[in-house]
Amino acid sequence: MLLHWHRRDLRATDNVALARAADECAVLPVFVFDDDVLAHASPPRVAFMLDALAELRRWYRERGGDLRLARGDPADVLVEAAEARDADGIYWNRDYSGLAQRRDERVAGALDAAGLTHERFHDALLHEPGSVTTNDGDPYSVYSYFARKWRDREKEAPYDAPDGDALADVRGDPLPSLADLGFDEPEAEVESAGMDVARERLDAFCDGPIYEYAERRDYPADGCTSRLSAHLKWGTIGIRATYAATEDAMDRAGSDAAREAVEAFRGQLAWREFYAHVLYFDPDVVTRNYRDYENEIDWRDDEGERRAWKDGRTGYPVVDAGMRQLREEGYVHNRVRMIVASFLTKDLLADWREGYDWFRERLVDHDTANDNGGWQWAASTGTDAQPYFRIFNPWTQGERYDPDAEYVREYVPELAGATPDEIHSWHELDPDERESVAPDYPAPIVDHGERRERALATFERARGGNG
Repeated sequence: MLLHWHRRDLRATDNVALARAADECAVLPVFVFDDDVLAHASPPRVAFMLDALAELRRWYRERGGDLRLARGDPADVLVEAAEARDADGIYWNRDYSGLAQRRDERVAGALDAAGLTHERFHDALLHEPGSVTTNDGDPYSVYSYFARKWRDREKEAPYDAPDGDALADVRGDPLPSLADLGFDEPEAEVESAGMDVARERLDAFCDGPIYEYAERRDYPADGCTSRLSAHLKWGTIGIRATYAATEDAMDRAGSDAAREAVEAFRGQLAWREFYAHVLYFDPDVVTRNYRDYENEIDWRDDEGERRAWKDGRTGYPVVDAGMRQLREEGYVHNRVRMIVASFLTKDLLADWREGYDWFRERLVDHDTANDNGGWQWAASTGTDAQPYFRIFNPWTQGERYDPDAEYVREYVPELAGATPDEIHSWHELDPDERESVAPDYPAPIVDHGERRERALATFERARGGNG
């Protein structure tokens, strides 16, 4: 018997380590609630994880197996589980954060000390860190160069799920609740998790919306995105299965524009892998700027402004809509993520780590590599980042990508009766006009033009200029 240690691969299909173990002998799947990992978790993510585990356990039970659940230090739990079942060894899939790498080495050391065999597999990415490098063998720090090689590399086919004969007939433990794990119920209405939901979402996206992705992905009211981010983060869908679905979509594409749209979505998969490679080779980037400036950036420390941003009460409608979507759904549309991040780090000049931490607490799809990369991009401190002098104007962004204000009015009910023109020119209305249109919605807390100039001067000083 072999144990398969589930982590961020909460699926039975297209799971490399599970498939390899099942090819050799009977498999007992195990999931460990690791307190060191839970210390960095949040109610929305844990709720999604528990839903995914419940569906995964049902899948195993329907086929005569089960999912063994335990809580504690994986180095102890896995040794005990293997010895109790007289298992020959443990297989698992790699993860690429600094925490995951340190944990894997510690677990491997404990298994070695106990005389247990173990093997780790590449699973979470199409191309593992170190496989896409510069000609000198260095990791890339510029996405466009990375993406060219990433696109040209052959992609592995999905792996089949094990059949019932390969699953050990061992009863698992009860699934804990949020309260059992020390978490409150999430404020957000967390979407359903699991392999079936993920597959249905992928198929629905590839049956139509993917062909408009290039043109419509930036419009948050259009629903023209895959909404697969949480499923890829938790591994309820495999990355090889996802890419294979895009190949099928490419084969069905009826025009050059449709094929370009499929390729645009694949570009987002490449971004995901690019940031994972960056994190793998530079784990400290989670807490420090990737890009060095000559001087420290003079971030502002205004709790009132940050609180208005968190609460969606800035008086900037598209910013507030995004922050309220985050609170209500544990999700934010990608274009709006860029807008709210730019507003925090440039208009409010708040340290990007403040935003990263808030999103980490609230997002169901929080992924260390992706979120860190995105926040540092917006703050002009990251790899391949937005130049410091290119600052999003929230008014033009809202008007361009939510022209009819559908997205704003969905998440900011105070503006439900306002016209698009009134919403997009909210900063230009006088106090009496605002009172007449939406008396419960605030005036803008800052002037974008003034704050833009302040941000430019701040970054000029950080670069060594006079500002």
